[in-house]
Amino acid sequence: MSKGQGFGFSLGKMKELTEAFKKAQQVQEGAKKLQEELDQMEIEGQAGGGLVKVILSGNQEPRRVEISPDALGEGADVVSELVTAAMKDAYNNSTATMRERMEELTGGLNLPGL
Repeated sequence: MSKGQGFGFSLGKMKELTEAFKKAQQVQEGAKKLQEELDQMEIEGQAGGGLVKVILSGNQEPRRVEISPDALGEGADVVSELVTAAMKDAYNNSTATMRERMEELTGGLNLPGL
């Protein structure tokens, strides 16, 4: 290490690091707000042309299942398959919503792991 170089950490790098911390803090605050928004959302999945609907929060917590009286006449096995398909649909819809919202939140930032 020659004299005057320090640790190779110039003021320009320090400013970049400070900006990165500010952006990370903004993302963290935004993520908390987003978590609250997702918790209030209702995301639907359905199967059988709407015979069965499953509603999750944006955080993928189950809210309710709606089964049409028309589906009940199909028998337990069919209703079970429809509920499972509607659950998968709701899960996929909520995952896509979470991903979109996180991309909006972190847009333009190159944060590892996001």
